[in-house]
Amino acid sequence: MIRSGKFSDKKILLIDREPKTKNDRTWCFWEAGDGFFEEIVYRKWPRVDFMSDTFSDTLDISPYEYKMIRGIDFYEYCFKEINKHPGIEVVYGHVGQCVGHRDGYSLQFNSKMYQLGDAIVFNSIYNKPETTKGSLLQHFKGWVIESVKPVFDPDKASLMDFRVHQQHGTTFAYVLPFSPNRALVEYTLFTAQLLDPTQYDEELRQYIHQFLHLTEYTIKEQEFGVIPMSREKFTIFQNGVFNIGTAGGQTKASSGYTFQFIQKQSDRIMEYLPSGAGLSILPDTPTRFRFYDNTLLHILVHNTLPGSRIFATLFKKNKASQVFKFLDNESTLTEELGIISSLPTWPFLKAALKQLR
Repeated sequence: MIRSGKFSDKKILLIDREPKTKNDRTWCFWEAGDGFFEEIVYRKWPRVDFMSDTFSDTLDISPYEYKMIRGIDFYEYCFKEINKHPGIEVVYGHVGQCVGHRDGYSLQFNSKMYQLGDAIVFNSIYNKPETTKGSLLQHFKGWVIESVKPVFDPDKASLMDFRVHQQHGTTFAYVLPFSPNRALVEYTLFTAQLLDPTQYDEELRQYIHQFLHLTEYTIKEQEFGVIPMSREKFTIFQNGVFNIGTAGGQTKASSGYTFQFIQKQSDRIMEYLPSGAGLSILPDTPTRFRFYDNTLLHILVHNTLPGSRIFATLFKKNKASQVFKFLDNESTLTEELGIISSLPTWPFLKAALKQLR
């Protein structure tokens, strides 16, 4: 909205729980060419490793690059720009309900009710549904480590390493090198329940020792996150409020990737908002991609096929760029049929029929 230059006469209120002052997370995604936040991309890799017990290879992902943005760089970049505009007010506290009525909206903030008039309200607060049947959590813990000896290739990332045990469900590690001696090592699971906090640390130690062959290293930073992988039908427009981000259905149910889908949703909003067009008619994710996601999620939830085998088959039998395009919801129907036909037929057919029912 700021960059468009079309809202300089508007008042914008941005509410968050607390100031963003820590490097509490990273966003990773693949992208072809320069993106909206290109100048704060911390690292990017033109090649990625995929590893499993049945298939391992270094993948050429062109025209994509795998990119990483650090949370602290993102916050500083955005708020530096926001602070230049007196029409934008930033406040911190607890948001309760937002209620639409005849005279506009009422917002509960820090236990008080405020009248917002006819403001356009965007909400990114995700409320976990009462039932999580048929859903999973993507949960992960990562360490930025610094090793005594150089062991990392800064030009190549490890996207998925399924050589770790699969006792809890679909589980993999990934390694994003910053230099020959420094990298982010992440342990990730697709399961219904979280692990005990100490288990993530133990699994990270085990992975670093067994597969990176490191015993001398220092933990410089840590991060932990939980992303919903849900079959629920998200509504962008609900009770007069526009849901964005995960709350607006921008988390890919079958992979957990969110960052780039948020950028696409923001682009769609900016196509409609300056013209005064009704945002309630924003185009939603094509139905067929939700169907694909729900089918794969059903298989992962019920462990009909191991997740390691599914992703190994995808990358073994298809070009990485085609897989990325498919996971980005940007493939054509012909391309999708080619990818789907490369997967084990019977388990996916049974899961697909259940989704249709």
